[in-house]
Amino acid sequence: MTADMVDADVPDGLRASHADRDRVVEALAAAAGEGRLTHEELDERVAAALAARTLGQLAVLTADLPVEAAAAAAPAAAKDVVRIEQQYASAIRDGRWIVPRRLEIVCAWGNVTLDFSDAVLTHDTLDIDLGLCGGTLRLITRPGMVVDTDSLALYHSKARVRPARGAEVPVVLRVGIGGQISMGKVDVRPPRRWFGK
Repeated sequence: MTADMVDADVPDGLRASHADRDRVVEALAAAAGEGRLTHEELDERVAAALAARTLGQLAVLTADLPVEAAAAAAPAAAKDVVRIEQQYASAIRDGRWIVPRRLEIVCAWGNVTLDFSDAVLTHDTLDIDLGLCGGTLRLITRPGMVVDTDSLALYHSKARVRPARGAEVPVVLRVGIGGQISMGKVDVRPPRRWFGK
């Protein structure tokens, strides 16, 4: 297999997530079950999928399989812009939610929590345009996330960014938060540690 077998629509330079690798391994196992791959080819490609760092490296592994297998292995589609608008309410994005390129958040007297612990990253940047009054925007980060609040205007408010714990890892997502907050706060932190864990 060569690099020219990669689908031109795949953003091959973007970092692959655990979910991306899992999808490719499942597609390869299905192809082997149909007799399209030998046991040796399956072992070789599964090892390559688990070691892949980019979407392009994963795309090569299913490029010679039927369209159904390649589609199953493709990363989930992400919207370019998602808008969260609310008053006197709370919104939570957690679990395996798909991170868009841009989030527009308009919130009055409520809270928005974005938990990136298991989020599906299909881009390496996220821009958040924030309009917050009397509430909290909370980002729960994971290793490899960098959050910048320098473009945020604060009025009787505060922004606190706590770095992720643990060893240095490659940057997987850069988040830029802009806009303004009035009588509210932005809290960026890693997941809480509980005693005994």
